[in-house]
Amino acid sequence: MSGVTVRRARPEDGLAIVELVEALLEYEHIGPMAEGAHDRLISELFAPDSRLAAFAAEIDDRIIGYSIVYETYSTLWGQPRLFIEDIFVLPEYRSQRAVYELFRAVVRYALERGCTQMHWEALTWNKLAIDFYERVGAERDEGWYTYRLREDAMRRLL
Repeated sequence: MSGVTVRRARPEDGLAIVELVEALLEYEHIGPMAEGAHDRLISELFAPDSRLAAFAAEIDDRIIGYSIVYETYSTLWGQPRLFIEDIFVLPEYRSQRAVYELFRAVVRYALERGCTQMHWEALTWNKLAIDFYERVGAERDEGWYTYRLREDAMRRLL
């Protein structure tokens, strides 16, 4: 038994999740959250009509990891999919199967929602994550590039 419990996040978990988001961004060498993002994220996570679902991983009543997911849809397959926006566990707890238990909770949620696939992104240098994903049976999608169009570019386009 790993001692890790995973549950749906609650509004009172908001600050702990934001702190973990910041830890993830530091780990990924991305930088701090954008101005105002803390409050917007907490508000969106726990809104009655939220597009997001959040999970908290705990050991001894301390939140040590989280995942944020949302549904997408495959027109090719005509079925819903689940996108993992974030999945992160503090490094000192990774040896306790916390990532595995968190990932299993997300998989369970996807299947409960009728999703037939899950998708996510991994940084090319993050060998720990890549090895984990491949160990649980994930396949790298070689045929696609990930693109983004930021708000300033969207406004210029219009």
